Amino acid sequence: MKPYQNLTVDHMTLLLDPELYGVMYLVYRCVFGVAREDVLYDRRRPAAGGKGEVSMTFASRVGKGGPVGGTAMDNTIIATVQPSEPAGERSHVREMLADHAAAAHWQHIALRTPDLIAFHRHCLERGVNFITPILKDDHDDLIQVFSGELYHPGGKPSAVFFEFVQRNPSPEAVKMLEERNREAWFRDKTFLGLYQEKENEYRSGKVTPFLDPELHRSLQGLIAGRQVFELGDADVAAADKLMLAYGAAKARTPSTAR
Repeated sequence: MKPYQNLTVDHMTLLLDPELYGVMYLVYRCVFGVAREDVLYDRRRPAAGGKGEVSMTFASRVGKGGPVGGTAMDNTIIATVQPSEPAGERSHVREMLADHAAAAHWQHIALRTPDLIAFHRHCLERGVNFITPILKDDHDDLIQVFSGELYHPGGKPSAVFFEFVQRNPSPEAVKMLEERNREAWFRDKTFLGLYQEKENEYRSGKVTPFLDPELHRSLQGLIAGRQVFELGDADVAAADKLMLAYGAAKARTPSTAR
């Protein structure tokens, strides 16, 4: 394991039907013991007709790992999202819930790495797709990137993807990203940017997969119908070689596969 592969859970995102959304807020407060100061943020949008506001999402710190008074890195956080668009307006959150015939759906898990730039490069080299560049959020002092969704060729998008984050990035990392990616440099808008990106994907009907279909099929061929307990280190090495070859070819000729 490389140092940048030492991944820990940073937070999770839960999609809820509006009938559950407000009730779950009370559950967090009354059952999980979330104090008002543990509600780390809430995002809102204008209500239909311009009267008042509608809650889009809120993030709750539901626990602090390690000893009492431990570091902020030990927090356990859940971001909760509801479809906040008017009933007649398209909503990817509403579609995700409807596609799974569910009132609740775990959308993504955010994994924290000590070196996001190195981990991101490692993923790209192996053909992993991302729907955003690495984004900087000055408000939360973090950098983050969002992957494509987990689903197989010919299947339906799962509405499940990964976020990878690094908190308290070094000045060197920040400078490198600023020079590489100025158009993505915005403050306190990463949730809204991701929300709009997923909305655009679902409206277009072209949802980016975590792995391109060609790479997915190649890895399936490598498994050749065997169970995971039948796969050895030689198979893993062969898979890594295959992914690196695919990633190198993709870097030379950017893929348009979705």
